[in-house]
Amino acid sequence: MAAKDNEMSFWDHIEELRGTLLRSILAIVSVSVVFLCFPKQIFKAVLWPTEPDFLLYRLPGVDFSMDLINIDLSAQFFVYLKVSVLCGLVLAFPFVIWEIWKFVSPALYDSEKKPVRKAFLLSSGLFYLGVAVGYFVVLPVCLMFFVNFSLSDVIVNTISLGSYMSLFTSMVFLIGILFEFPTVIMALSAIGVIDRGMLRKGRKFAIVIVMVISALITPSDPFSMFVLSLPLYGLYEFSILMCRTKA
Repeated sequence: MAAKDNEMSFWDHIEELRGTLLRSILAIVSVSVVFLCFPKQIFKAVLWPTEPDFLLYRLPGVDFSMDLINIDLSAQFFVYLKVSVLCGLVLAFPFVIWEIWKFVSPALYDSEKKPVRKAFLLSSGLFYLGVAVGYFVVLPVCLMFFVNFSLSDVIVNTISLGSYMSLFTSMVFLIGILFEFPTVIMALSAIGVIDRGMLRKGRKFAIVIVMVISALITPSDPFSMFVLSLPLYGLYEFSILMCRTKA
């Protein structure tokens, strides 16, 4: 352990953890409050994937449009609060990562700090990449599938605001979190827990785990599971490249 870590008592660690959590929560709340002041601008972006002029729908041969309805009196207000907090989490993410790094770095050996620091620096970029993939690719592809899928011409798909927001959250924010997997692997590799050979041997298990995660995040239909599984497994292969040859 680093010298500072040896000098600190258990309660000192608890106090530092408390400070880390409080500063992180304060940052998220502060950004969320800012977004609360701009509801129309926020929802223009959140609802853009439902509009026919969305980027993916401009591709040749793609014809898509959908309408949202609200069936709960208070739903729009609580969705407004939920989206503001979600935006706060997304925008404050680099600060939260920085706070986590400041908390864990004293417990690392000097030889471990540099590679682990790289992993933390990479984490924000991967998170925003995951958010972008979820927003611009996975979410609209899933919307096209579900809106156009029908068991009978008698059944009309009427999409509620709550249903859309549930899909939006899982397809955008959670995918951003899942894209953090390579940074976790890099950190574990830096401290000697795993190596590249271990990950290569675990490819078969990785495929199964990726399918299970995709089933939990998506509405569990084969199409959306497949769409999400591709980038997730790509992350696993990327993690192998970023991992040390030997632990």
